Amino acid sequence: MADHSERERNKARKRVNDHMSRYLKSGGEDGHIWGGAPTLLLTTIGRESGNPNTTPLIYGRDGNHYILVASRSGAPRNPGWYRNLSKTPDVEIQIKTCHVPARARTATPEEKPALWSIMANIWPPFLEYQSRTDRDIPVVVLEVKG
Repeated sequence: MADHSERERNKARKRVNDHMSRYLKSGGEDGHIWGGAPTLLLTTIGRESGNPNTTPLIYGRDGNHYILVASRSGAPRNPGWYRNLSKTPDVEIQIKTCHVPARARTATPEEKPALWSIMANIWPPFLEYQSRTDRDIPVVVLEVKG
């Protein structure tokens, strides 16, 4: 029998998969706004598998850059998509029907406070997530190529 945390992970995984499916089928018309926040689809290359992995994520903007938070809802470890960036920082993002190549990097300590503020204004639960974990939740800057 699955324990409570496993059931919660399975429910969360199903919500993510349902969200991504709706996003893809509708070209982002159904799924771009989730819970009042804008979302994009981030495709990374698996650090072990070498296969593409796509994840829907809440995003913000800072000038020409897209901003993400590697919160994993305050879990003890960084999310897989963030760990993938350490091996292959080149990614693709989809915003509605627009596919854009980008290069990901972790925000510098100097950049992070302002970017964190942008993202916490978009999705206030990020503040709660940080309080749940001892790790410093990374903020990711996506620099659009070309």
